[in-house]
Order: sequence, then C-alpha cells, then structure tokens
Amino acid sequence: MLSSREIVSILDMLQSEHLDLRTVTLGINLLDCVDGQPAALCNKIRTKIRLLSRNLVSVCNRVGDKYGIPVVNKRIAVSPVALLGAPFTVPQMLEIAHTLDDTAAEVSVDFIGGFSALVEKGFARGDRTLIESIPQALAETERVCASVNVASTRAGINMDAVLLMGSTIKEAAQRSADRDGVACAKLCVFANIPQDIPFMAGAYLGIGEPDAVINVGVSGPGVVKKAIDRALEAQPGMDLGQISELIKRTAYKVTRVGELIGREVADQLGIEFGVVDLSLAPTPNVGDSVGEIFQSLGLLSIGVPGSTAALAMLNDAVKKGGAFASSHVGGLSGAFIPVSEDLNIAEAARLGYLSIEKLEAMTSVCSVGLDMVAIPGDTSAETIAAIMADEMAIGVINHKTTATRLIPVPGKSAGDKAFFGGLLGESTIMPVLNGQAANNFIVHGGRIPAPIHSLKN
Repeated sequence: MLSSREIVSILDMLQSEHLDLRTVTLGINLLDCVDGQPAALCNKIRTKIRLLSRNLVSVCNRVGDKYGIPVVNKRIAVSPVALLGAPFTVPQMLEIAHTLDDTAAEVSVDFIGGFSALVEKGFARGDRTLIESIPQALAETERVCASVNVASTRAGINMDAVLLMGSTIKEAAQRSADRDGVACAKLCVFANIPQDIPFMAGAYLGIGEPDAVINVGVSGPGVVKKAIDRALEAQPGMDLGQISELIKRTAYKVTRVGELIGREVADQLGIEFGVVDLSLAPTPNVGDSVGEIFQSLGLLSIGVPGSTAALAMLNDAVKKGGAFASSHVGGLSGAFIPVSEDLNIAEAARLGYLSIEKLEAMTSVCSVGLDMVAIPGDTSAETIAAIMADEMAIGVINHKTTATRLIPVPGKSAGDKAFFGGLLGESTIMPVLNGQAANNFIVHGGRIPAPIHSLKN
C-alpha cells in the first residue's frame, strides 16, 4: 500500500516530472491466419487485427483521462511474420507488410511490430525471404517495425545472419536516403530477444504468449532525475547505496501506476493482461532524459569515466523496484540509452564525451544496446556486421538481452547532423574508429558456439 505522502509524490510526478504510460501494446497471435494464398492470408490478418484492436485507442484514451495519466503510444505486436509467410516470395512478404501498415493506420495505432525472424541457430525459408524484404518494406511503410534475433545464450551467434543484417541495414538506409536512412530506425537486431516487449522497434508476440495480450511500457527518467535532485538537495551527503534505494522506491511507484492502467485497459478490452515493462525510455524532450540522471548523480556527462558504474546502479535499482511492485514485470525493464531519442545523450555525442566504444561498454550493464546510433553513410556492411557481432557477444556471454539500431546515414559523415523526426529525434553522426579497416574475421561466417554456461537444464 502507498502512504498519503507517496500518493502526493505520484501526483507531482504526473504534473511536473513527465510521468506517463509510454505505451500500451496489444499482442495479437496471427498464426491461425496462416493460408497458402497471400491474398487470403492478408485478408485474415486484416480481419483479426480489426476485431481485436478496434477499441484499443479509445479505451486507452478513456482510461488515461480517468486517472490523469496519458497513454502516449498505442501499438500492436504480432506473431513473427517469417512464420506466417514461410512459403512466400519477397513480393508476397511485401504485400503482408503493406497490409500490416494499412491496418495499423486504420485502427490509429502508432506502430505495429512483428515483421520479424528468429534465426539464432539457422535460417528457414521464410526467414531468408523476410530479411530480403526488410529494406523495401521499412522504406515503403510508415508504421511497420522489424526485428531479427541473430544470437542467444543457448544457441550462440549466427554469424551468417549477422553479416546478412549488415547488408540489410545498408540497403534499408539507401532506400530511405532522402530521410537520413530512417528505415533503419525501425529495425532492431537482437541477442536473447524477449517474447513480450511492448517497446518498438523490437516488439513482437512470441510463440509462448497468449492469443491476445496487453503489455504496457512505463517510462520515468524525468521522475527519477527529480527524485535524486530533491534528495541530494535535502541531504547532500547521501551515499550511492542510499541513492540506489531512492531509485528503487521511485521505480516501485512508477510500476504500480503502470500496472493499474494496464489492467484496467485489459479489463475493458476483455483481453488478458501480460507484463509491465519498466524501462527508463527517454524522449527528445527536455526533462525526459536518461542522460540527465547521470548529471544528477555528479557526472559531467554520460560517457565520462564512471558512466558504466552509474548505469549499472541505475539499471539494477530500477529492476529491483519494479520486481517488488509487480509479479508481472517483463519485456526489457531497465534503462535505455538511445542516442538520438535522448536530447542529453545526443548532446554528449556531439561534444565528444560519448563514443561508440564507450557506449558499447555501457551496454554490458543496461537493458538494450547500441540504440539509435547514427554512423557515417560510407561505413561498410562488414563493419556494421562486426559492430553488431560485438554487441551480440555481450548479450550471449552475459545471458542478457542486447540489440542494435544502427543507422548509416547516406551521404553524411561523422560530425554531421541526422534528423529522424518525432520520437526518433536527431543526433550528431558518431565516428566509427577503424571503420574502413579490412575485416576478414566477420566474413568467415558460420556460428560462434554457445558459451559453456548455456548448458543449464
């Protein structure tokens, strides 16, 4: 139970600290739509999504108004499309992508995820076809998001898939060159992808999930920053153990709010409630930044020495608070550090405090990975693949989820600005050290075996 003082603090979070329900994501299982004829499959997909999501936006708005807590994004995640379109050609996969995009627009959701393939141990026919179609699909659609899982602790790293995704990212960037390669901003490459992520671009509905489920994502970097600022103003001598406890208690409150809203939305829709994903996901707005938390903790900027330790403490405290608040915490749940989507982090990259190499080190202790990182457009596919392989290795060895959203911006170089718009923000393009060096390691391909600690039964 929350005390009256804690209830008042939550009201303050709503009024002045950017607390919101970042997303309600409706997961829809489309496997019962499978059909050997593409037109019939697309018709079934359209019908099922319409049926289950026709009231999603209105219910989210109504519940948000009731509690005074805005639901910022309403999204849909579907079963991996590589399974649905397993026998189809690339043009037929594109037909599915356009069906998803058109239906998402019809029901007024912001994004629809699940144009996905799981290839950590090898390719099925549908996987290859889907990956081949990703560049054109993401360039031609507005709302469709894609994800490809290329590694896991149990399977190791599929280096053939990593290399293929390097080429896929390059092509997606070229196909959206007039928009600074924004198609790549809708594509995540994962190790150990969870089945219940509500956040885009990685969201999809896993095979072990219900037929339909409501997952919610709560974000509160501004809330955490203000809590730290108030506490240190009142008690300047607080040590890091006390600050960690403060972050944990703040995460608890935010998680309780998220579960309250999520369960009511699920009840009104008559759909099962799934998980709360408590991730400190920033926006390009001032005061809604994960990077600013580092400054409240006493660092000059994210990226300077001490940043990895600070992020480890932050991520752990958020998870502990969320786990205590709910028995249904899932997704990623921790701290995101997407460069272009966080005004403060983007500025740290511009000023040179944050490099890709330091960012990679920090991803060993955060929730995702190299997220929304703009790199020079002439970075080779092999170098992009090598960067991804390094990030996948961090996830596989540490038994955690890692991912990349790398954007090689066509025609632009390190130090130039890339503009993606809206929630995707803007950023200075980060240099890739030794990015043009020959990479004979990555072209060996094959599969890097799973680590020994994967043998847990």
